[in-house]
Amino acid sequence: MPLDPVLVADTRAWPRKVSVDLRSAEVDLSAEPPIPEDALFHSQQAVEKALKAYLTWRQHPFGKTHDLRVLAKACTALDPSLETQLAEAAPLTVYAWRFRYPGVVDEAPEAAEASEALSIAKQTVAIVRSRLPAEVTADSF
Repeated sequence: MPLDPVLVADTRAWPRKVSVDLRSAEVDLSAEPPIPEDALFHSQQAVEKALKAYLTWRQHPFGKTHDLRVLAKACTALDPSLETQLAEAAPLTVYAWRFRYPGVVDEAPEAAEASEALSIAKQTVAIVRSRLPAEVTADSF
């Protein structure tokens, strides 16, 4: 049965954004000096957009949220085998806002924290990617 071209196009838009966020996090960490707060943000965003890609593909509505716990709950309702990895990624939620605005946190994060977050993001993205058809992830993710 052929895939719905509209659904493929709608879903495919997300992995392209995921790739940009992962690349941005890598660039931030390789900068001299590194920019860990920005790398943390992009790691969170990559996971968020990967989960939204999965939910889009499964035609499961989601609201405007940056909360990975909310998105993970929706994803695991559709595929319980995602639970362990998504539970590991859920703490990245705070990086959507934690270092983005002045006055929220006084201390800048360490590059090691950002590197660990990026590793978790990459693992999560790979697992989510494996749940999507090649037509959706080709040339991205």
